[in-house]
Amino acid sequence: MDAAIDDQQLRAIYLFAELDEAQLEQVRAGARPRRLSAGQTLFERGGPARHFYSLRGGQIKLFRLSRDGQEKVMGVVLPGQTFAEGVMFMGEPRYPVSAQALRDSEVIAFSAEGFLDVLAQSFPACRRLLGRMVERTRRHLDEIEALTLQNARLRMVGYLLRLVPREAHGGCTVTLPTRKTLIASQLSVQPETLSRTLRELEGDGLIRVAQQEVRIPDVDALRAALG
Repeated sequence: MDAAIDDQQLRAIYLFAELDEAQLEQVRAGARPRRLSAGQTLFERGGPARHFYSLRGGQIKLFRLSRDGQEKVMGVVLPGQTFAEGVMFMGEPRYPVSAQALRDSEVIAFSAEGFLDVLAQSFPACRRLLGRMVERTRRHLDEIEALTLQNARLRMVGYLLRLVPREAHGGCTVTLPTRKTLIASQLSVQPETLSRTLRELEGDGLIRVAQQEVRIPDVDALRAALG
C-alpha cells in the first residue's frame, strides 16, 4: 500500500511551502499516489492536463516526438521534483510533452482544479507562488541560453556542474542520473559527441568516468573550464 502523504512531504514541494494548514489540507484532499512500471506512460502530449505531479521515487522522462518519429528528451524528472505544474494556468490546459517512467516509479498526482481553488482564496499565496515560479523560469531560461550558445564541451561541463553541490570546492564524485543517450538528447548532441566530449574532459584531467560515476578531482578547475 502507498505511504500516506504527510505535511513534511508537501511542505518540501515549492508550490505548497507557503500555504497555511487549512490550505495544505485542501491540497492533500486532491492528492493521490500512483505507481508506474518501467516504460509505462503517465500522460501523452496534447492530453487534457487535469493533474500535475511530484516524483516520489524513480525517474520520469519528458519528451516529444517529431513528425518523422524522432524522440527529443526535454528533461528527466528526479525524486523530489515537480512537473506539469505550469500547464494548469493555461486557458485550455493540455500537456505540451509526453511523460514515461524510465524505471519503476511513484508519483503524487495533484488536482490542478483543486489547487487553483486554493489560490483563488488567497492573494498572498498567489503572490508568493508567482515569485517562486518566476525564479524557476529564470533558471530554465539560463539553461536554454546555454544550450543555444555553447558548444558540446561547455554544455557537458555545465551539466556536470549542475550535479555538484553548490558548496563544493575540492574534489567530489557525482552520479549521472540517467543513461548517457538520454543526457545527450537533453543537451541536443549526438551520443557519440557526448562520449567524445567526456573522453576529452578526461584527457584534460578534469574528470574521471566509471560507468555512471564521474569523479571531479577539482571542482573549481571544472568551473573555470566554462570560461
